[in-house]
Amino acid sequence: MKKIQSIRGMNDFLPKETYLFKIIENYLINILENYGYKEIRFPIIEYTSLFKRTAGEMTDVIQKEMYSFKDKNGDCLSLRPEGTAGCVRACIENGLFYNNKNQRLWYIGPMFRHERPQKGRYRQFHQLGIERFGKNNPETDAELIILIYRFWKKLNIDKYILLEINSLGSIKTRLNFIKQLTIFFSFYKKKIDKKYQKNIYINPIRLLDSKNKYIKHLLQKKNFPKKILDKDSYDHFSKLCYFLKKAKVPFIINKKLVRGLDYYNKTVFEWISNITEMKKTICGGGRYDNLVNIINKKYKVPAVGCAIGLDRLFILIQNINSKYIKNNYIYNINNINIYFIYLGKESKKSFIILSEKIRDFFPKICLITDLVNYNLKKFLKKINKYNIKILLILNDEDNKNKLIKIKNFIKGTQEVIKQSYLINKLKKTFNENFK
Repeated sequence: MKKIQSIRGMNDFLPKETYLFKIIENYLINILENYGYKEIRFPIIEYTSLFKRTAGEMTDVIQKEMYSFKDKNGDCLSLRPEGTAGCVRACIENGLFYNNKNQRLWYIGPMFRHERPQKGRYRQFHQLGIERFGKNNPETDAELIILIYRFWKKLNIDKYILLEINSLGSIKTRLNFIKQLTIFFSFYKKKIDKKYQKNIYINPIRLLDSKNKYIKHLLQKKNFPKKILDKDSYDHFSKLCYFLKKAKVPFIINKKLVRGLDYYNKTVFEWISNITEMKKTICGGGRYDNLVNIINKKYKVPAVGCAIGLDRLFILIQNINSKYIKNNYIYNINNINIYFIYLGKESKKSFIILSEKIRDFFPKICLITDLVNYNLKKFLKKINKYNIKILLILNDEDNKNKLIKIKNFIKGTQEVIKQSYLINKLKKTFNENFK
């Protein structure tokens, strides 16, 4: 029989890895809640037409990367390649913009794109998305970027990530720039690799971030068209730069920076890791003032948002082996506050009652329970690899006398106490050692 294994580009994450994921996510969620953002959840499957309408028919996502299929009703559905479109659809459908267009939302979960798998680029990848609706001023863009910068500092990785920003201008400015790019690239069409030629007439702005050497050479030519921002976009971008400088957020202006989806206008930005092992975009986003209106003509809601690639962030943290990893990951992964074992059938009932009583009084601790029906010395050697603070042992003889044995690995002590004193004993131990 053929060996069953995971689909290429779709990875498993084991407990040690999910532990770090959880810490990363909790840090960001705490910061988001501090800024007033609320969680939203929506399906990983949507109608394909939603993504075609929002991402742009000729983008790589729509043309090559979507996981699309027809269901039993004949409807064309797709696994979500990104989260913004689904988030906007959910807001419109559930009336979130009806009374209050000013919404601060975040979501987390898997996205799907059929790309060539490589380190940090998977076919199922995980993102934390942040969307801010209802405001079109540069202060809102700046606050979102400052929020993300606060997150990098919390993880102690701000020195390893560089912020690049740009302005695409208004929709009108963007369309005019696209026309100029089409005229320019058409002069060199015969020399441009065939796989890029279709972009000249369909989506020439995507050529600006091409890795092709000849296209990079063309971008350096003196007659390469310059994007001229309208006054509103110029003022918006200038104020954004001013606010970021005041907030001491380091950045560079990259005039060739574009995003892969068509709905962006004005501000676009990317946080790119600057270490050799992981030179990839960790977070990307920008302003999309017309997207809500594209999905539903009844609404005009300006918006700005971004998505953090959690898989890439995970790899980045592993590569730099930061202080954050040492303090939170390696030390705590096997951390067990209390290990509670019982020996013998008669003590089983009391064991269950006592363990639940401990959990009632100490809901945040890690309490592992186990039945030991073999040599206790061998068992103690086996659990030495765990970082256990307290070991509780309940056997039939002690249980008859309402006693329990407690081994304190912090102090290196061992004693037998009354079961009625156990909670107070644990309270004292934790107060002394976990303040």
